[in-house]
Amino acid sequence: MRRILLRLGGIRISSGASFCGHGWIYGRGIVEIGADTWLSPGVLIYSHLDAPILIGDRCDIGPGVEFIPGGHVICSSSRRAGHGTAMRIKVGSGSWIGAGSRILGGVSIGTGAVVAAGSVVIADVPPDTLVAGVPARLKRQLS
Repeated sequence: MRRILLRLGGIRISSGASFCGHGWIYGRGIVEIGADTWLSPGVLIYSHLDAPILIGDRCDIGPGVEFIPGGHVICSSSRRAGHGTAMRIKVGSGSWIGAGSRILGGVSIGTGAVVAAGSVVIADVPPDTLVAGVPARLKRQLS
């Protein structure tokens, strides 16, 4: 059973989780950070009421990683950024997200997956795989 160390509004941080310096959680949405998860300095989480961000247990999140659940529909040339959208982000337990990566809304990162530094994740990442690039693409299966 997961023991909640901190609960503040929609933010739930489980025991053993470390949110290291100069990180920030924006918005009033639901953010859950699992037990023994490490969030390095500079991690930014843009929460949204309609799109929970769920980070599993024993994850390692590198410096400067951004979780961005929101976006916009493309509209006419008079204003291209139309009405806002937001979709859930889920990171499976045991995953490692490298420095400077961006995780966009609607994405699930499978258990034990690795996202290489500087990647932009726009699609689901299967469990126990390594993805890299902009946009992130499958590089190999991990054992």
